[in-house]
Amino acid sequence: MPDVTGVRSASAVGPVVGRLVVVGLGLIGGSLAAALRERGACREAIGVVLREDSARKALELGVVDRVVPSLEAIAGELGADDVIFIAVPTLAVAEVLAHIRDTVSPDVTITDGASVKGSVQAAAEAVYGTVPPQLVLGHPIAGSERSGVAAANPNLYDQHRVILTPLDNTRPESLSKVRAMWRAVGAEVLDMSVQEHDQVLGATSHLPHAIAYSLVDTLSEDIANPNIFRYAAGGFRDFTRIASSDPVMWHDIMKANRGAVLDSLDLFIDNLTRLRAAIEREDGEYLLGVFTRAKAARDHFTNILSKKAFVTTMTTGKIDYLLQPGGTVKGSIRVPGDKSISHRSIMLGSLAEGVTEVEGFLEGEDALATLQAFRDMGVVIEGPAEGRVKIHGVGLHGLKAPKKPLYIGNSGTTIRLMSGILAGQAFDSEISGDESLAKRPMDRVANPLREMGAVVDTNDGGRPPLKIKGGQALKGIDYALPMASAQVKSCVLLAGLYAEGTTRVTEPAPTRDHTERMLTGFGYDVRKDGAVAELTGGGKLTGTRIEVPADISSATFFMVAASIAPGSDLTLTHVGINPTRIGVINILKAMGGDLTLSNERTVGGEPVADIRVRYAPLKGIHIPEDQVPLAIDEFPALFIAAACAEGETVLTGAEELRVKESDRIQAMADGLTTLGIDARPTPDGIVIQGGTLGGGDVETHHDHRIAMSFAIAALRASQPIRVKDATNVATSFPTFVALAKQTGISLEVIDH
Repeated sequence: MPDVTGVRSASAVGPVVGRLVVVGLGLIGGSLAAALRERGACREAIGVVLREDSARKALELGVVDRVVPSLEAIAGELGADDVIFIAVPTLAVAEVLAHIRDTVSPDVTITDGASVKGSVQAAAEAVYGTVPPQLVLGHPIAGSERSGVAAANPNLYDQHRVILTPLDNTRPESLSKVRAMWRAVGAEVLDMSVQEHDQVLGATSHLPHAIAYSLVDTLSEDIANPNIFRYAAGGFRDFTRIASSDPVMWHDIMKANRGAVLDSLDLFIDNLTRLRAAIEREDGEYLLGVFTRAKAARDHFTNILSKKAFVTTMTTGKIDYLLQPGGTVKGSIRVPGDKSISHRSIMLGSLAEGVTEVEGFLEGEDALATLQAFRDMGVVIEGPAEGRVKIHGVGLHGLKAPKKPLYIGNSGTTIRLMSGILAGQAFDSEISGDESLAKRPMDRVANPLREMGAVVDTNDGGRPPLKIKGGQALKGIDYALPMASAQVKSCVLLAGLYAEGTTRVTEPAPTRDHTERMLTGFGYDVRKDGAVAELTGGGKLTGTRIEVPADISSATFFMVAASIAPGSDLTLTHVGINPTRIGVINILKAMGGDLTLSNERTVGGEPVADIRVRYAPLKGIHIPEDQVPLAIDEFPALFIAAACAEGETVLTGAEELRVKESDRIQAMADGLTTLGIDARPTPDGIVIQGGTLGGGDVETHHDHRIAMSFAIAALRASQPIRVKDATNVATSFPTFVALAKQTGISLEVIDH
């Protein structure tokens, strides 16, 4: 069959490869060729096609520039700028590689699209003796049940992932070329090991196809019911769609990835057997657990696909905030639920006996991380849905060993409080988090737990992950906190639930008392005497109802915004005003702020109020040290107020700010300096001279509170401010952008 030339697409972005030679011009190979041609990203697209009708169709559709009957017919033309893409069934790759070995220059880059990388690696080793450096193993995660060159789609790879599995000897030039090729057609390129790829795809792609084929085959044999397909609903149609895929291709994949598929099938069969048994014995609790966990996991998967953030490492991409200077804030808003109380509602509700219903739960990443961790330990949790959560408590000793390390993202509250709970369990556990959390000190909780008899291992420098050995007999201790910390206090008290005798904690200054209040609300006896809180182990928690007030830490950003922007008048409703959390109100008032509290009431044991804030000129102050523990999370925003105040503001006694999500003292000082403010950090605080804010790019160091603080600073800036990497704002305040815009802040989200 002679070479035949087709018509090139008019659009062009510039070539990233020379010739693209596709062996196997079906959906996958044809779509790549068509996409590169349409974008002008290759100088020529050539299909190796044996059948004349397929060759003619490929040219008619504009999939390739020309077709050839064999690799031998084109091999002599190929050089270092060219790429061969092998898109044949998995078990046919070895034959193609043998042709390449015999005819193609080793300078030519080779890559493939096979679904099983281990088999391609083995085929290359069998043909060449070792995997040649020119071969880049790859797998585009895209496709459909349609097949053949007629299904080729130039947009198939837009916003889809391509996994590359480079080996130690893979030629860097070839790897770069393949990466550029896939990115040119709109794909996101990820690297993975061969083994991990085959395990992951075995579970997420190969297993579902095996199940779909088996289900349709099973029902097709149900000859006693001829209407079984006729009246099947949309769920059946959607679930079994993939059973229309190419049977030969999937036959090859199942054989090539036999080990990983069998492992996944065994796990699925085991879970399905348990589900059957639960249905048979009418075990509603087990069924609800399976279905709620599955829904949460499926929603997580949906968020990942749409590049939305959720609990895990899967927060995708980065965003910046671009803020225009000036403006006022007005209106009435309710910020999300209190994060501290949301965390504790999940923890104590899980350890209670009976059902706990929560209203106003904060659906941010940190609190969702806590929720997922307890799901991973066997707790049935319904929701969250519009802030409502129902927790089916398992009792103090009902948690089950998680099947994997508990990943809690960026949440310092989760890891510190939960370590106290896990220290009292019968099973071993491990808690880890993201890059930011991995830098935070954990000896502050590990040391008192060790005094109680727990076995807690940390990484170098006392940092996460935490590994906690189960089955230890804990004993109550009398612990004096070295520095005021609600998280450490709560950790010790929660471990005390499992300890023999009385656990007593003395704090050097007041800290938030949500744990003590909520334990009392669950019916557990907690005794308070000034700076001392104590409880005796061996009791029980009883399920209850919890209404989470609006988070004063989240409200702080808008309180400061209204205080610094002339003409502002803003009301924040249903804000928690726990006496251990109102430092920000006291400090702003001391600076001359105009704040009025109204409609004060108690909800679920927590005091709440509506807070009206109007602009007033602020003055610098020496912040009283007794207010520091009452405003420890609010200081980044308060530093913005200090920058806008007349005179000098001095903070001392706040060394804890250096071990938050970032070193908040240094991070804020650096950012304020960038904006033209004289901000001098000290070991335990900062000195800020009020002045005129300019503009510029500010680094957040992955810290959500740094990001939001500099966002509100723009209200008094003279130039635009770009807040770099505001991704983690979702951890505590998922609706911040919407509320900022609603109140009058000029904020634009920039996606990377």
